[in-house]
Amino acid sequence: MTSTLVVAAAALALSMLVIKGRLMFGGRGLDLPGHRSLHDRPTPHGGGLGIIAAALVAGGWLGVAPVWLAGVLILATISLVDDWRHLPSWLRLFFHLGVAAAVVFLHEPGFVPGGLAAVVLIAWAINAYNFMDGADGLAGSMTASGFGAYSVAFANAGFPELAGWSLAVAGAACGFLVFNWHPARIFMGDVGSIPLGFLAGGLGWYGVSVGAWAAWFPALVFAPFLLDASVTLMRRAVAGRRIWEAHREHYYQRMVRMGSGHAAVCRIWLFWMVASAALALGLLQSGLDGHASAGWVGAFIWMCTLAVFGRWVDGRWRASEVRKE
Repeated sequence: MTSTLVVAAAALALSMLVIKGRLMFGGRGLDLPGHRSLHDRPTPHGGGLGIIAAALVAGGWLGVAPVWLAGVLILATISLVDDWRHLPSWLRLFFHLGVAAAVVFLHEPGFVPGGLAAVVLIAWAINAYNFMDGADGLAGSMTASGFGAYSVAFANAGFPELAGWSLAVAGAACGFLVFNWHPARIFMGDVGSIPLGFLAGGLGWYGVSVGAWAAWFPALVFAPFLLDASVTLMRRAVAGRRIWEAHREHYYQRMVRMGSGHAAVCRIWLFWMVASAALALGLLQSGLDGHASAGWVGAFIWMCTLAVFGRWVDGRWRASEVRKE
């Protein structure tokens, strides 16, 4: 346990060190304000480099399987290029699906039942994480909360290397939050959000496949991100809008646009994130992971609670739009 905490603390320190180095070149790679963004001044991106560097070093030190480290490195490299050169969406999706497929089918060679579904779900987690990285402190908070929960669950299930790695990722995210809390001095960028989405989805799937937890557990841990991204995507699809284009229609974006402010919105979302993670761990520790239907009932009730919150945001948004007319 002590060694795991040391690795997590080292990951936090390394993350901060890398981000400080990135800020020394703050004039390069700026995220400029636009009609689809929530910030009002040019801000450096690429802060996710700190988290990813710390994750790779910690993973190597802890003896994490090479396929995970390779997947993180490949996605971080492609995303770093995209942050600077804007690659076509089809090429990005190709790598997302390819890395997800490698993890799934290298773990279970050959065509496995549900394997293709797992690949699609991991790819969706990758993009959902990216969609939700749009307000100060939001993605960093989800990373700290979500991977902290993964760490506890992996430790209890007897996977010390993945428990340590998850805690290291959470620690690195805390180091990033020092610079990303409102007013943010640096943004995460795709170089951070894409690999983190891969780990959230990939480790979530892996935990199910090895019996560390039931399928509802990762869905519940990351419910605030997954619900916002999924509902918003479906709305845009139904409305005939291009789902791959940047926009400001997520629930967290609307809350900021209504005047709540980045810090207040992040605190509200942090409450939902921590509550989701705590509930997931509580259900897991209660033994409901052995009763899939009971676990899903608990997860469903919590999802409904989040949906009620979403409806409240919708109501406030409509009222604010009426006042503008």
